[in-house]
Amino acid sequence: MKTAYQTFVIAFFSVSAFVACESDFLERYPQSEISPQLYFNTEKDLETYTNSFYAYLPANNIYMADFSSDNVDVSAIDEVVTGRRRVPTDAASAGWTWSELYNINYFLAHYNKSEIPEEDRRHYGGVARFFRAYFYFEKLKRFGDVPWYGEPLDVDSEGLFKGRDPRTLIVDSIIADLDIAIDGLRLAKTDATINRWTALALKSRVCLFEGTFRKYHTELQLQSSATALLEASAAAANELINNGPYRLATGDPETVYLQLFAVQAPNANEFILSRLYSLDVNKSHPLNNIFTSPTRGNPGITKGLMDSYLLRDGRPFSALPNHGEMPFWEETEGRDPRLSQTVRTPGYRRIGADESSASLVPDYANAFTGYQNIKFVSTPDQDAASYTPLPIFRLAEVLLNYAEALAELGRLSQVDADRSINLLRSRVEMPSLNVTAIVPDPILQNQYDHTDDPLILEVRRERRVELALEGFRYYDLMRWKEGHLLAETFYGAYYPGKGTFDLDNDGNDDIAVVDTRPNNPVAGLQYFTLPPDKALSEGDMGNIIVHPTIDKVFDEEKDYYYPLPINELILNPTLRQNEGWPTR
Repeated sequence: MKTAYQTFVIAFFSVSAFVACESDFLERYPQSEISPQLYFNTEKDLETYTNSFYAYLPANNIYMADFSSDNVDVSAIDEVVTGRRRVPTDAASAGWTWSELYNINYFLAHYNKSEIPEEDRRHYGGVARFFRAYFYFEKLKRFGDVPWYGEPLDVDSEGLFKGRDPRTLIVDSIIADLDIAIDGLRLAKTDATINRWTALALKSRVCLFEGTFRKYHTELQLQSSATALLEASAAAANELINNGPYRLATGDPETVYLQLFAVQAPNANEFILSRLYSLDVNKSHPLNNIFTSPTRGNPGITKGLMDSYLLRDGRPFSALPNHGEMPFWEETEGRDPRLSQTVRTPGYRRIGADESSASLVPDYANAFTGYQNIKFVSTPDQDAASYTPLPIFRLAEVLLNYAEALAELGRLSQVDADRSINLLRSRVEMPSLNVTAIVPDPILQNQYDHTDDPLILEVRRERRVELALEGFRYYDLMRWKEGHLLAETFYGAYYPGKGTFDLDNDGNDDIAVVDTRPNNPVAGLQYFTLPPDKALSEGDMGNIIVHPTIDKVFDEEKDYYYPLPINELILNPTLRQNEGWPTR
């Protein structure tokens, strides 16, 4: 344990170096530490120090989190999806690192000086508490119980060797931090910095996660406290919806959703907090490349996500009698417009392409399932390095949090649906959800084990569709106790047999599904070779299976949490391993 916590001091030194370029006094004092007597004396000091916290926010990796869910199938399937996670040896590999927390706690221990105006102290104190809440929420999701540290500790402190505090204490402490942050943070709308609305959005997210986790994970025996958390989630979301300066982006229903994730500046109406990228500061992300290149994991959307999109008339896709055996062009027509703004469908052209340019069919070299993602894909000139902003919080999620919390409480009214889910449907001209006239969807009913409530299922559908590939799906399954879905076979596009096929119904064949690539391939025709590592679900016909030889498992006794690292268990005997995971 001590080895891991020594990173506190290393990280502290790095923050000292960061502020050194801002403060002349450090030329006269050791730069291995920040003297609280000489620093934290002006608003600029507080701003400079808290600016370092923004590096803790997730980058493009949050959008690749769906690669460990049932939304995406990749060529190199990871250990989480296969159920073959191993216990890491070291803290870094396990995610059991705490240097960020030390930096935050050091600030909170020293920033609150009377010579700084109270409004400034309240704001920057709120920023620090937001980041401590965010830090602990990520630890809670991953490990469950963790030690709570509310103050900076030296490497020799006995407190470093404490055991894990119960999740009830962790959640109560997170909410307490967020309540203080909400009370003190400034209200002004900002692109990439923390304000009061960001803290409300995080509180809504945290309370929804924990409320549903306690509701469905009955083994915790915390169901009685789930209601209050769901109430808190709905209340935080409601305050932001009613009083916040955010509105959903509007525009052409056939492009508005896609454009949200492909423009060069964050949508100030819908994005509450963004991660910004710019060529000017040489800061980019690789999402264009990941979804257009055949060498970046070949991420394909799964049939499960595809089937979640409603028909344009509001009926479930399963209402069509032959929904499981349609050619690609037929499967994708007449659907929720967000489908064609998430997946490459017939008629697709890259953003920035001339209208006279040829449309593009799915590239099976990039997406082995046959369903190629286009969300986050911008202009071709950014395929090597992308500079589009990535949302960390957006209003759409808050609307969905509100609807789900009320649905789980059993009181999502039509009025509530109209001011949440139906706003999302309305902007793409989809029919509204009628909470008293839901058409049962066998696909949803067969998918989830722990609820058959049709309204809850419809809210989950909307969440899966609207937030696809934004990094939510894995932990949604964990909190709903539906981890078994990771062990299901992930299917791709349907083929009635091997041979050549027209993907966009233009009269020309686009792909050949074969056992062996011919010696003289036809120019312009894609070849999708099945054996030895791909197959069709029914032998010579059926849905693509990207990993037919891999047997996936999900252990209900242990796989809802990550394991603690072996080295830390040895160094700190008071720590206990998560249930079912080895301790040595």
